[in-house]
Amino acid sequence: MAELKCPKCGTTFKVDDTSYADILNQVRNHEFEAELEKRLEQSLRSEKQSHQAEIAELKAKFEQASTELKAKLAQNKTEFEAKLAQSKTEQELAVARATAPIERERDSLKNSLVAAQNEAKLNLETANSRAKLSEAALITKYESALKLKEEENERLKDLKSKLSTKMVGETLEQHCQTEFNRIRTAAFPHAYFEKDNDARTGSKGDYIFRELDEAGNEIVSIMFEMKNENETTATKHKNEDFFKELDKDRREKNCEYAILVSLLESDSELYNTGIVDVSYRYEKMYVIRPQFFIPIITLLRNAALSSLQYKQELAVVRSQNIDITHFEENMEKFKVGFARNYDLASRKFKTAIDEIDKTINSLQKTKDALLSSENNLRLANNKAEELTIKRLTRGNPTMAQKFADLHASESTE
Repeated sequence: MAELKCPKCGTTFKVDDTSYADILNQVRNHEFEAELEKRLEQSLRSEKQSHQAEIAELKAKFEQASTELKAKLAQNKTEFEAKLAQSKTEQELAVARATAPIERERDSLKNSLVAAQNEAKLNLETANSRAKLSEAALITKYESALKLKEEENERLKDLKSKLSTKMVGETLEQHCQTEFNRIRTAAFPHAYFEKDNDARTGSKGDYIFRELDEAGNEIVSIMFEMKNENETTATKHKNEDFFKELDKDRREKNCEYAILVSLLESDSELYNTGIVDVSYRYEKMYVIRPQFFIPIITLLRNAALSSLQYKQELAVVRSQNIDITHFEENMEKFKVGFARNYDLASRKFKTAIDEIDKTINSLQKTKDALLSSENNLRLANNKAEELTIKRLTRGNPTMAQKFADLHASESTE
């Protein structure tokens, strides 16, 4: 048996061992739990304080690490920006070095084109000015000549209206004789120029011109026929109407050339050129206007003088009974060719005027071409301005490799 004392009232009582064990067990369990709970609370409080300290420490470490990381990031950013700026500068320098020759060449070509264009414009303006001056001079010259011709025509019309048909022809003959006599002494001192009064063969020309050298060799001989027509006459003749009779007179009077001095067919462009070779119809025959009367005599006489030496040699050969048939034929060909060349030369003047007009048209086309080149220059300038690094390195492995190495070095840093 065991005795137990009440802690409140102090009463002592006895309990058996089983009950004592149960009571003791209950007391122990209650105290153990209280103690355990107390110790557990202390442990939790201590652990909590420890955890709070660790958290504070970790938080301080985190804030320190965060500050250091931010500082490092800021430093790295500054270094990266500096390297990026340096890389960009180096890249711009590389691009500038690569494009500088092209830009210089472009500027040189552009300046050359501008200079060429300015020079061409200046030349064109100068040529246009000269062409205009020449054209104005020619226009003035021909207007003056046309005016004089019109005045002469009016004078002749007025004169012819007052004369009979026969007197008109005689007036033209008198005009030609007066013109020849005016220069006879100075230009043709040994020439024969008189009216043809020999009508034994049934017809005669108007005038015969002959000139001999000192040895008596004939230099040149010409049969002239002068034809005019009163505008009030009902029947209008043509120059061709007199070709056959003139050729007959030339042969009968043993003249070398036949020339019709005519005012007929005044509206004909062919005969108004001045000297017309009609040897395709009749041998050595020409039709001229009165103003070419003296020039045709001078031309044929000078051509004959050039061949006078051959004629003299020919006379010697003939006196020696030597066959000279082919030589005569060649000399005749030369004289005919010379006459033809003179006729061609007389037509060159009109051709020259036509060529001047063509030149003016050609200069205008050149001006249009130069103006169109300005558009091509603008297109070339636009292409130069659109030039990029990508276009420069396209198809250029060396430049592409240099830019690749530059980017690789930047990535490594």
